[in-house]
Amino acid sequence: MTETYEHEVIVIGGGAAGLSAALVLGRARRRTLVVDAGEPRNAPAAHMQGFLTRDGMPPAEFLALGREEIKAYGVELVEDRVVEVTQGFAATLASGRVLRARRLVVATGLKDELPDVPGVAERFGKDVLHCPYCHGWEVRDQAFGVLATTPLSVHQALMVSQWSKDVSLFLHTVPESDLSDDDLRRLAAAGVEVVPGAVAGLAIEGGRLTGVRLADGTVHTREVLFVAPRAVPQTGLLEQLGAELTETPFGSYPAVDPTGLTSVPGVWAVGNAMGFGEQVINAAAGGYRAGATINGELLMTDLDAPHQGRGELRDQPRSTRSQHATP
Repeated sequence: MTETYEHEVIVIGGGAAGLSAALVLGRARRRTLVVDAGEPRNAPAAHMQGFLTRDGMPPAEFLALGREEIKAYGVELVEDRVVEVTQGFAATLASGRVLRARRLVVATGLKDELPDVPGVAERFGKDVLHCPYCHGWEVRDQAFGVLATTPLSVHQALMVSQWSKDVSLFLHTVPESDLSDDDLRRLAAAGVEVVPGAVAGLAIEGGRLTGVRLADGTVHTREVLFVAPRAVPQTGLLEQLGAELTETPFGSYPAVDPTGLTSVPGVWAVGNAMGFGEQVINAAAGGYRAGATINGELLMTDLDAPHQGRGELRDQPRSTRSQHATP
């Protein structure tokens, strides 16, 4: 007997990627459910930029509109957290509810672990920023600081110099000896001042960043500080399913094909769950690709089912069915 599933697809995570996948699947008349814990990565930001027709929209408003759109196509949304997934696929929620589906979309994103400098976490998303493409235009021509925590911070300092010609690179935990000759040459060419010494905290006046305070007590006047958070991919559920991970300079992410399909048949990863550099517009596009691919894959699986030897093969992802088929 073919097993009956309440949902054909469960989408874990209700950010841009997850909602986009759910929208495509809902429009394709697939029984789809989104589980969202309500912790979007861009929550600290007042606005999102670079998304055509949605430039400057508050992230919360964007997600609220997305939720309304998927509802119009019968997609169910549950405000909860998936704590366990097993092959099959069964998803256990923090509330204890167990859901089953034929396919999974994992859109659990990543968390930004900020440098342990007093004032950074409190100002993050305001005048402590991380992405010039997200915020550079809004703070253009102000006095920038860049807090170095890895050698890659040199690249960040060079990038933000596109938006301001007044940039200081605070080496903080990076020894000056770690900077290569090419680093120093490029920093000089970009007009970036290199400031050695550990940063002790930020100077805040009137609810705004006014400077960067070094351990020796020196305060450098700055209006904006760029930092490089340590990306912590939320891959726990993928690891439970045995997905293959690939190490990158920004953490371990699942190995995926161009549609987001992981090494686990029937499981897709989208958005920041599959890569560090997925901005909102990229994440939405990735969700769309995954949703369309899943719909087509389910359709072909169902059309082929009558020709297989066992009815239960209807619910096996296509890439695993041939090894179980009866000749």
